[in-house]
Amino acid sequence: MSSVDTSIPDEIRSVTEEGDTDRLSKDVIFELLKNRRRRQVLAYLLENEATVTLGELAERIAAWENDTEVAALSSDQRKRVYVALYQTHLPKMDDAGIVDYDQDRGLITLADNADLLLMYLDTENHYRDRWDRWYASLSVVGAVLVAGVVVGVGPLALAPVAAVSGLVVAAFLFVSAAHCVVNRRRRRTVDDKLSRVE
Repeated sequence: MSSVDTSIPDEIRSVTEEGDTDRLSKDVIFELLKNRRRRQVLAYLLENEATVTLGELAERIAAWENDTEVAALSSDQRKRVYVALYQTHLPKMDDAGIVDYDQDRGLITLADNADLLLMYLDTENHYRDRWDRWYASLSVVGAVLVAGVVVGVGPLALAPVAAVSGLVVAAFLFVSAAHCVVNRRRRRTVDDKLSRVE
């Protein structure tokens, strides 16, 4: 008798039976995310952005779990993860529309509903922009330019303080406007995703 739970929770079963594959309830989302291996499946698929094989996925997750390289894994370590993914995790994720899992061929890709789970994860891909770096860099460059004009360093000695200060302010306005546009787009994307969560 296997100790692996292969049953599909009622929340996920109801999603697949109702046929509304564009929407997921928060119960389904958190049911899927509560398991570390399912989160690792998402992380690996995001990292690769392509179709992966079950063997490749199982090896990578086993390596993460055992804090080692893939080449150093034992066959038992690989098999434990492979079986759990094959029998339990991938079918559940496939039923919820998070991954497309071709069980016969052992191929896995992210599916349309994956974006509903990603917004709940703290991943590098989710937080790619770092506006603080843009503002900090602009502050340093602006301070150096204005100080160069005030002190009279090289060609900056010829530039009026008001012109350089105006240039620095204009640069901050440009970066702030870009930041607002990006945030507005992100907010629309998140609102669209949240509209698909029940």
